[in-house]
Amino acid sequence: MPFTRFGPLELVLVLVIVMLIFGVGKLPQVGQAVGKAVRQFRQSQNGEFESEGAEEEKDKAQKPVA
Repeated sequence: MPFTRFGPLELVLVLVIVMLIFGVGKLPQVGQAVGKAVRQFRQSQNGEFESEGAEEEKDKAQKPVA
């Protein structure tokens, strides 16, 4: 299988394609969504289930009021 490992060149190419598709302004939102998905995946593997509403409340409590 020739596509089993990704090198730095492939990662840069993927990043450029993502920037072209979503634009620079949307990158923080996309990163946040991917981070939440990874966090939920890890929690589900560890057996730490949390309701959707409780997570949103925790996120709101962590954000500083500006």
